[in-house]
Amino acid sequence: MQRFTAATADPDTIVAELLDGDGAVAISGLFTPDQIAEARAIIMAESDQAAEKVTHFQGAAEAEGTIALQRRVWNLLAKGDVFSQMASHRVLMAILRKFLGTEFIMGSIAANRLLPGGPGQEPHVDYPYWDFHAPETHPVGLNGSFPMNAQVSVILDPFTAESGATAFVPGSQRELRYPTEADNFFDRCERMIGEPGDVVLFYGVTWHCAMPNRSDHDRSAILIQYLPKWVKPMEDMPAALPASFIDAASDDLKQLLGLNYPYPEVLDAARAGNTEGRT
Repeated sequence: MQRFTAATADPDTIVAELLDGDGAVAISGLFTPDQIAEARAIIMAESDQAAEKVTHFQGAAEAEGTIALQRRVWNLLAKGDVFSQMASHRVLMAILRKFLGTEFIMGSIAANRLLPGGPGQEPHVDYPYWDFHAPETHPVGLNGSFPMNAQVSVILDPFTAESGATAFVPGSQRELRYPTEADNFFDRCERMIGEPGDVVLFYGVTWHCAMPNRSDHDRSAILIQYLPKWVKPMEDMPAALPASFIDAASDDLKQLLGLNYPYPEVLDAARAGNTEGRT
């Protein structure tokens, strides 16, 4: 996995690596220690107070007694300005405009907190590819001529082999299919190792999974999903945010919330509104 800094994160180089290289890159220096500390403090408080509500873990090995060791925190934009700053960072926006088109959106932003002893996941690919194990649900001839997902992990705790740093198979994004047992994922995988403040950006069709946390500390990250403007987002973020937030949002954040893309809409009503005053 190639590593870049905020100053060396050239969009063309990174897009080539996502499409034709390992499928994942690491970028350091995007966020200050204060931003990382603030984000982590909010996530710790939220997940401690509502642990029973945030245990969803897509693809988790949900053995009885382990699921409470993994916690999700949703609707992060409403929980602190730092999360808006992270989601719309200028370096990420420049890369993603090359990768997903200039009007891409954000499909989800959540935190994942994996406590010591927490379980890993089955190898998988991410939304909207995550049900590739049922190919009949997708159009015939679906291929990888253009990407429909980018994933960003903002690391809040050390990501090490012991703490369960995400495993991935370099180059697997070119397969464009769901991994199977015959692929020997765990014999071929590498780890997305990083320190607090590092960012891992990867193509969501790259085979990957979280690994068990066998360390003595939490392994937490902010997970941000980005999509082309026409892919239905996983979270309905505007519905969860107050009108005051929407009104005050930056142009980039409004784009990420999908507010610049009108569909679906009631076209009869839209046509009526557009013709008022022209009779």
